[in-house]
Amino acid sequence: MSIVRTLRAPENHLEHKMRFVRFAENHEGVMQRNSILNERHRQLGSLLDGDTWNNMPLPWSYSTNAHDEVVATRTTAGLYDVTALNLINVSGKNAVAILDELVAIDVSRIQPGCSRLAAEVDDDGALVDDIMVIRDGPDAFRLSHGGGKTKEHLDRVAKGREIKIQADLDTHILSLQGPKSLDILAPHTGEDLAALPYFHHISTILFDVSVIIARGGYSGELGYEIYCASKDAVFLWDHILEAGRPFGAIAASWNALELTRIEGALLFFPFEMPEGDTTPWEVNMSWAVDLNKKAHYIGKEAVLKLRGRERIKQAGLICDVPYAVEAGSKLFIGSQEVGVVTSSSYSRYLMQSLALVHLLPTHSTIGTRVVVKGSKGDCTATVVKTPFYDPLRQRTHGKP
Repeated sequence: MSIVRTLRAPENHLEHKMRFVRFAENHEGVMQRNSILNERHRQLGSLLDGDTWNNMPLPWSYSTNAHDEVVATRTTAGLYDVTALNLINVSGKNAVAILDELVAIDVSRIQPGCSRLAAEVDDDGALVDDIMVIRDGPDAFRLSHGGGKTKEHLDRVAKGREIKIQADLDTHILSLQGPKSLDILAPHTGEDLAALPYFHHISTILFDVSVIIARGGYSGELGYEIYCASKDAVFLWDHILEAGRPFGAIAASWNALELTRIEGALLFFPFEMPEGDTTPWEVNMSWAVDLNKKAHYIGKEAVLKLRGRERIKQAGLICDVPYAVEAGSKLFIGSQEVGVVTSSSYSRYLMQSLALVHLLPTHSTIGTRVVVKGSKGDCTATVVKTPFYDPLRQRTHGKP
């Protein structure tokens, strides 16, 4: 799968657009997915005419400014439609064993009502997708994943075994992100959302509709993801925005989501893995591999062998320019090439030019100065601690 992305910051327009080369549409027989919320996105100013992700048109921008949407997310709340994530339901008596062969975490240790992000690697130990394993019951799971090889790998480990695997093409995911998200949702459900820990979820009623509410998101903020049937998505979208209006909550676009995820130094496959054979150890994902896991999984021997043999290190830069440097720009110290920019943005909220980068491990110490060479010209930059925003991740992990 080949996906190419360009982040652009036009001189007259500070939106940063994330674009993808269409993949699924080029395969005969694959139909385009659509969010039931598309009409709401159009009313908010989205043309839904950009490239797609996971075969779904996305609201890259609204008539509001993406940076203002970030401010709302950071100070009150922003409501995002993230239905384009792929969802797969996996159930049956072999579900645990099969999923344990798919990912590098110990699936058997995930408790019902909990989720974990996992490293999913190929036979050579290279990362092949973003994946979250969600456990709903003893033998009932959901996989939330991006545009990588999860389906292919799942088919491989499940072949000839008793298991039920079904792509969920109906569920919509509304993501309310921001410090006021709890205050907005809590009065409209009978559950104690304040007691819901990070990466836990509950089945409940919200605005008289059956939903699953999970604490999490992709913004580096306190947030909740609402999983609902497509028939209820417009109703919930409208009611969440109505309940959030007194707090200043607004709808937020995917350009804003990109800005917040870079501020939060959250990785996105395959953009933070441009080498094509990037290992979990090279992007600081040791937390996504359970070293004491006994079960065999795809790529286990290879990925464990590669531990301690990192060729590059994931890091962050503050660049000394008032714009976003380009993804793909080379990094130099003197005449030596020492790395590459994987994602970038200009954060008006932080008033800084940010870049997620891969550096040679010997040149990744905080405080190291490098030169970024791109088509806009050269600029200096400094290696800094990540995430750029909320470095202790108290917003996401702490008590709301």
